[in-house]
Order: sequence, then structure tokens, then C-alpha cells
Amino acid sequence: MMSSSVKAFILATIRVGMPTRIVAKMNALTDELIIRALMKAAFQGVEIDLIVRGACMLPAQVAGLTHRIRVRSIIGRFLEHARVFYFREGDDISLYLSSADWMNRNMLRRVELAWPVLDPNLQQRIIDECLVAEMMDTESAWELLQDGKYHKLRLKPGQKSVSAQNALMNLHQSREMNVHHYKEHEGA
Repeated sequence: MMSSSVKAFILATIRVGMPTRIVAKMNALTDELIIRALMKAAFQGVEIDLIVRGACMLPAQVAGLTHRIRVRSIIGRFLEHARVFYFREGDDISLYLSSADWMNRNMLRRVELAWPVLDPNLQQRIIDECLVAEMMDTESAWELLQDGKYHKLRLKPGQKSVSAQNALMNLHQSREMNVHHYKEHEGA
């Protein structure tokens, strides 16, 4: 059962004296077992960042309980469906892509997959483009606060507006131009 596996990965990040972190991107978080595991990990000191586009039943930033869990939603020009799960225990990183959101129906009543990304270069690209980019977004980001409501992220004085979707679109357009340039000059 996928829910048990995800729960096991979350609980494995609880290590005394070792820096640990979870960053996960998905469309929805409603699975009670996973939510409880995230809350336990946060209570034990694990820093957790969740990028959840839609429904999120986890009570974020509750003092003494989930204050180490930050939930944000990116509502931009494009509707994204990436599911990326990052677990760090000290220097050990595990990165997974998945077909499943962390929802009861996905975990219990569907055939869903999660697979590890093992290549270090590909891991870094996914971390940079799918996780870091959205954690840096100040233009389309909404934060789930202690009151249970999403609030538009406000820029700090002197802070520049950053759109993860625009940055990624620009990155991929420049890569596409490089490929076309290479093909024209190499005759490929």
C-alpha cells in the first residue's frame, strides 16, 4: 500500500542530531495517515515544506504542533500536475516522482506509482526546477496560515517579484533555442 510506504519515508526522517528535511509538491493532501506522520515528524524537528496546489487538510503553522510545516500553493498561468517528494536525512537524499497525490482515494482505491530518481544530475534538475523554483516564487504564491486560510504572499521591502512558472518557461525556451541552433549548425 502506497500510503504505508510514504508514511515510512516520512517517519524515517526523524533522526536525532541529524539535519532532516521534507519537501513535497502535489495537487492535494488529504490522507490522514500521511498527515499524522508529517505532524509527528515536524514535532520531532523535521523541517517540512509542502507545495499543494489544491486541497490541504493539514493544519499548518500551529504553534508547538506544526510550526515547522510550511504550506504554499502556486496559482499561476499554468495548471501543474507534478508530484515530487524529497526526503533528506543528513547528506542522504531520496527523490521520488509519482502519479499519486497524498489522498485517501489515490492511496487506497487506485493503482498509483512512485519511483525513485537515482541519477544525481537529474535529481538536482528536478529539485531546482520543481521544488526550489516554487519555493522562491513571490508572484503566484499563497501561504496556508494558522487560521486555516490561504493568504497571498507579500513581498518584503526591496524584494523582487519572482514567478516560478515564468522563470521555467524562459529556461526551457532558451534550451529549445540552443537545440535548434545546434541542429542548424551540426546538420542534425
